[in-house]
Amino acid sequence: MSSEPSMNEQMLDQLQRAAFGYFLQAVNPANGLIADTSREGSPCSIGVVGFALSTYPVAVERGWMARSDAVERSLAALRFFRDSDQSGSPEATGYKGFYYHFLDMHSGARVWRSELSTIDTALLIAGALTVGQYFSANTPEETGLRKLVEALYLRVDWRWSQSGAATIRQGWKPECGFQHYGWDGYNESIILYVLALGSPTHPIDGDCYQAWTATYQWENLYGYDFLYAGPLFIHQFSHAWIDFRGIRDCFMREKRCDYFENSRRATEVQREYARRNPNRFVGYDENCWGLTACDGPSNQLPELANERRRLFGYAARGVPYGPDDGTLGGWAALASLPFAPETALCAAHNMLKRYPEMLSALQYTSSFNPTLASAGRGAWVSAGHFGLDQGIVVMMIENYRSQLIWRLMRDCPYIGAGLRRAGFRGGWL
Repeated sequence: MSSEPSMNEQMLDQLQRAAFGYFLQAVNPANGLIADTSREGSPCSIGVVGFALSTYPVAVERGWMARSDAVERSLAALRFFRDSDQSGSPEATGYKGFYYHFLDMHSGARVWRSELSTIDTALLIAGALTVGQYFSANTPEETGLRKLVEALYLRVDWRWSQSGAATIRQGWKPECGFQHYGWDGYNESIILYVLALGSPTHPIDGDCYQAWTATYQWENLYGYDFLYAGPLFIHQFSHAWIDFRGIRDCFMREKRCDYFENSRRATEVQREYARRNPNRFVGYDENCWGLTACDGPSNQLPELANERRRLFGYAARGVPYGPDDGTLGGWAALASLPFAPETALCAAHNMLKRYPEMLSALQYTSSFNPTLASAGRGAWVSAGHFGLDQGIVVMMIENYRSQLIWRLMRDCPYIGAGLRRAGFRGGWL
């Protein structure tokens, strides 16, 4: 391990609080919807609303927000989704308990001809269950909040989202029906499968989960045996809610591993890839890594039109097979904090020291690219902020500091039921 210094508690606290600030800036208080990004005219992303809901308990515990304010904000969002147009029409908000990926910030109607998103609905429901677990007081507001959470979860027709296929479909559009691809190969959707299996009203078939894990790819990279997925966010998102330490499904029992340890190995694989730096990008080393889903430079940008290398814009960058254009998510190291604290803190500290421009108002921009630095300007930096990045930073720093979200969700009966139906055993289960 490098002897480079790592980030202190005070800086960690500042970054966590600043990331939470995104949800105060990007909200429509009337309906609780949160903008996908801070860019002008950005629609709401339902997944970002799920992250926002999950951060409200953190804000109350840390003293950044009054409990009553957090309840009020949660209620606004939960009531909006309960009362939303569920007709499935092209202008609706959702269908069969699922919601379109992107919604108008004011009316809540579908925008960008987006799909009814199974994974983003799962992130939204995970956020709802988080506030339902945390706001447990016997007051009219908090009792009402829990009833709303229950109603939203029980309404989702997870079985419908299988559409008769072996695995859950990724999305549906009123114009053309289900998308042809399902959630196959290891990805961020464990939370989706767990919620779909735990449903008392519309659960998926039990063998759907096994059909999914049958598509997994186990690899050895740089001496690490692990369940492969290239982008780092895949190894983080479901872990924001579920504590996978010591609990194993059938696949992981066979491999004598668990998903938490797998994410630790994936973090080390990222570090080793950046250390080897096969494409010779500027800045990459053992303390500068984070290939993940993020915004990035594009050849369409006028100032980069003559760039010789192909630039990918918004993409799920990954190791070791790419895509890789020298763009890193600075926030991705902190989102791996619970798995590999020393490695993550060291990288976060060093990246900020070298490329302070990756922070804007103490919030992480989506990405930076040191290879595209121009004289005196530092690294290329993505404009604005992205809600998903801010949410995962708040949650993973908190799981590292206090395990708050993990503790709440360990007590959620639906999460426990879903994990057991997926074949998880041992540990806290």
